[in-house]
Amino acid sequence: MKTMIEERDVIRETEGDILLSKAQVIAHGIATHDHFDTGLALALRERWPSMVRDYRHAIHDKPLEPGQIWAWSGVDADGRTRSVVNLLTQDMLHGGAASKPGKATLENVGRALKALARHVRDEKVRSVALPRLATGVGGLAWSDVKPLVRQYLGDLGVPVVVYEVYRQGIQADEGLS
Repeated sequence: MKTMIEERDVIRETEGDILLSKAQVIAHGIATHDHFDTGLALALRERWPSMVRDYRHAIHDKPLEPGQIWAWSGVDADGRTRSVVNLLTQDMLHGGAASKPGKATLENVGRALKALARHVRDEKVRSVALPRLATGVGGLAWSDVKPLVRQYLGDLGVPVVVYEVYRQGIQADEGLS
């Protein structure tokens, strides 16, 4: 397993299955009216279907804009409370049944990461795991997104684990207790 320590041991890069993360919060990017039908969003929907139902209710009551976040907590199969922060990095293309996620923008990613940092501070979050944000369906290059992760999350004083490579069923060496 690859683990690179950087930013004074705060931002760590690893390989493994983010769904097996020991981090207090899993953060990932979505579109405003995401269908949660691809990539990590699909895996999260399959693991915690109530998260998607709760998200749909939340955006029906108060629509969210790109750059905002939506936090959710639920109980995992082992009885542990799990928290997922959905970062709205993308808008939607088209409307209605034909809608699909558009590409992420660096502006939306930056605003969402800033909101995540505020959430981590306000909620006293002890650790965060996230994938290479906005590089899958979002279509951005990691070399453009990584500096934003460092800028907004590098000085939080809590471990931030970036899953560089997804390896299904493999517990990553996150360096978390």
